[in-house]
Amino acid sequence: MPLSWNEIKSRAIAFSKEWEFEESEKSEAQSFWNDFFQVFGISRKRIATFEKSVNKLGNKKGSIDLLWKGNILVEHKSRGKSLDKAFEQAKDYFPGLKEHELPRYILVSNFAQFRLYDLETDQTHEFLLKDFVNYVHLFDFIAGYEQRTYKDEDPVNIHAAELMGKLHDRLREIGYTGHDLEVYLVRLLFCLFADDTGIFEKGIFEEYLDIHTKEDGSDLAMHLGHIFHVLNTPPEKRLKNLDESLGQFPYVNGKLFEEQLAPAAFDRKMREMLLEACGFNWGKISPAIFGSMFQAAMDQQTRRNLGAHYTSEKNIQKVIKPLFLDELHEKFKKAKGSPTALKRLHDELGELHFLDPACGCGNFLIISYRELRDLELLILKELYKKEEGFIDIRLFLKVDVDQFGGIEYDEFPARVAEVAMWLIDHQMNIKVSNEFGQYFVRLPLKKAARIVNGNALRLDWEEVIPKEKLNYILGNPPFVGKHLQSKEQKSDMELVFKGSKGCKTLDYVTAWYVNAAELIQDTTIKVAFVSTNSISQGEQVGDLWNVLFNSYKIKIHFAHRTFSWTNEAKGKAAVHCVIIGFGIENIKSKRIFDYVDIKGEPVQKNARNITPYLTEGGDLYCQKLSQPISHVSEMVYGSKPADGGNLLMSNNEKETYLKQEPAGEKFVKPFISASEFIKNKSRWCFWLVDIQPNELKNLPILLERVNAVKAMRLSSTKQATVKWADFPTLFTENRQPNTDYILIPRHSSENRKYIPIGFFSVNNIVADSCNCIPNADLNLFGILTSEMHMTWVKYVCGRIKNDYRYSNTIVYNNFPFPQDVTEKQKQTVEKAAQLVLDTRDKYPDSSLADLYDPLTMPPDLMKAHQKLDKAVDLCYRPQAFTSELNRIEFLFNEYERVFIK
Repeated sequence: MPLSWNEIKSRAIAFSKEWEFEESEKSEAQSFWNDFFQVFGISRKRIATFEKSVNKLGNKKGSIDLLWKGNILVEHKSRGKSLDKAFEQAKDYFPGLKEHELPRYILVSNFAQFRLYDLETDQTHEFLLKDFVNYVHLFDFIAGYEQRTYKDEDPVNIHAAELMGKLHDRLREIGYTGHDLEVYLVRLLFCLFADDTGIFEKGIFEEYLDIHTKEDGSDLAMHLGHIFHVLNTPPEKRLKNLDESLGQFPYVNGKLFEEQLAPAAFDRKMREMLLEACGFNWGKISPAIFGSMFQAAMDQQTRRNLGAHYTSEKNIQKVIKPLFLDELHEKFKKAKGSPTALKRLHDELGELHFLDPACGCGNFLIISYRELRDLELLILKELYKKEEGFIDIRLFLKVDVDQFGGIEYDEFPARVAEVAMWLIDHQMNIKVSNEFGQYFVRLPLKKAARIVNGNALRLDWEEVIPKEKLNYILGNPPFVGKHLQSKEQKSDMELVFKGSKGCKTLDYVTAWYVNAAELIQDTTIKVAFVSTNSISQGEQVGDLWNVLFNSYKIKIHFAHRTFSWTNEAKGKAAVHCVIIGFGIENIKSKRIFDYVDIKGEPVQKNARNITPYLTEGGDLYCQKLSQPISHVSEMVYGSKPADGGNLLMSNNEKETYLKQEPAGEKFVKPFISASEFIKNKSRWCFWLVDIQPNELKNLPILLERVNAVKAMRLSSTKQATVKWADFPTLFTENRQPNTDYILIPRHSSENRKYIPIGFFSVNNIVADSCNCIPNADLNLFGILTSEMHMTWVKYVCGRIKNDYRYSNTIVYNNFPFPQDVTEKQKQTVEKAAQLVLDTRDKYPDSSLADLYDPLTMPPDLMKAHQKLDKAVDLCYRPQAFTSELNRIEFLFNEYERVFIK
């Protein structure tokens, strides 16, 4: 157990006095450094080596005076010698060290003087032996009190994670699999952390494995079994003649080492991997990224199936700050100066309970716990820091890990989460120890976070934490789109949504919203989930929020609009996300966090109310409508042949056919699909609506094609298609307009600022990959191809991957077209719309894909669109729109004002 700082300072004074007047020679250096480490209650023999031989540059031999691998290198000189050369000499040893052996600190000394170099922060501290007590805090890493800073992607940490992943794979390869493997690896991880963070005496795990196990690894599993057994045995129940090297391991409890596992087996290479892992400084690794680093131990397919997106701390803060942390810190500010108010707030912290029902490796729980403990420490400092005499701070701590619970589908992350919570608890205890000058550790472990391994959509969440105790639900549920869901996941959705048809359009994550909404009824529990941004777009909005608003009376409290989700794991899973915080209460202080750059920082905006599209506005959503809510022409799908390709032709096929059967030319029409329209390609179809029987009989090649259509339809597994075999000359779905029309592709790239839209004559057959509007005019074309309509599309339109999926029922029929437009405004729009068409015509050899590519769009076409945008904007209001958010909030207000009320 580390010494208190008071004891360390007393020893530092005694050390200085003992050696200050000694006529010391270099030969006495070893005694000097043994005494130095004893200042901190550490046996030098256990952690550091004298006279380590290394190869310097040029393959020259060298000898390091003292090395503690991964921590500190000491170069010692005789009394009175210069320290400058000593530092350069110390650096010359680095090429001969392995990566995990490289120290963070270099310490040079000549008995009377010390110079400490921190290679990580590039800071140098120099002092005399007589002043050692004033600088002893610089060596907190020896004492076990180090205040650590963590790097999310420190290369050493990543290497450590990959190494453990490889060890996991090797154990699995030799047949050590399943539950035993997962628990075994987690035990190893705990020991690695414990060895470097003061849970164990410094370095005893590595020392034991290095000294007591054979180099071929044959007895390594046996010795690990001994260690695990000792860690689970109270001192009073251990064997009286237990080997001293095993007896130094503390009693951990916590059930981590309780279960009897099948014995593993190791070989030479596996032993080397484990010892190399021991050589890393695991104390540098934050438990906040503990789990995500071990994504390397899961293959990519498993990751995809579980929808796992491991989470960066920065993104976790986006969830927890508006959910609870900002409010608690605000309470702390108000309570400062009032012991009564501070104690009341402290009591509140000790009563809060948190649940992550898709906790993975526990990142959200870990960061939430750390932040709660940090706030508790601020309160304790306000209450007790100025008091005289000894304060046993352990008696005043109220926040503990058993206030946190989680559910995780996969066993390995669930077990990692349990251990990670103990580790963050230990780190926070060390932080308290640093602040109040007394060492505090919770061993044996008596409390634990309750992490349940199972399917959160089929478990009762109250089995983890009863709703009477629960305050906050948070997390990052699996991101699985409707097309990627397994049979089990689809069954989960049916169960949660109670068979509702709407669940078939929804992402898997939405089931967590419904389960949470049901649980929090008649409570003040608040919820916040990370989700794919698809749940705030298109038809999913209506299908989900119809349930949440109408069945559960949910109110959105805060929202992070679309941003780019990053994580700490290898092969980062890139995805566009939103965060939605909600509850039953209709709180006043609602907040929207908007991202001008989705990879940048958000701008906060207060809102009176938040829509499911994550804009300011009412509790509204667009549902499928069969007719437009504005007085405009109806939009319909194009026609579907369902012909097996027999009624369609390419250019070459058409030319060949007309050479063979020129009389059939009057039945050949241009066939316009989305692809042909955007890429400026040609395709043709046989349009046989008005063909006479005798005409068809006189066209044998065409008759053969019609016969092939009949055969194809008869062989279909769909009964509706089979019925159409009786009408082989017709498309199964004929929606061809009898007038000229506007064509809109049903799918278009999100990279385009404008969806390409065009006019076509009735002679062009529109395919079902497009929508069309008969009886359309230039004014309607102008509005639909404007920025105003495109902003609506971005929010209301469904998506396939990230591309727009334009529908008549959701997008067009719900769009709030401008009202009370003057004739002059209409003419201005029509003139600007015509300019767009005319400018396109100037580039006959360029496709619409070329013309609307952001990189190749001609400047004059862009200017024509900007002129049209301005004309359409003025049809809505005279004031300019300052941002996309400004536009969409205006449109939703119009939608609510004119068409809902």
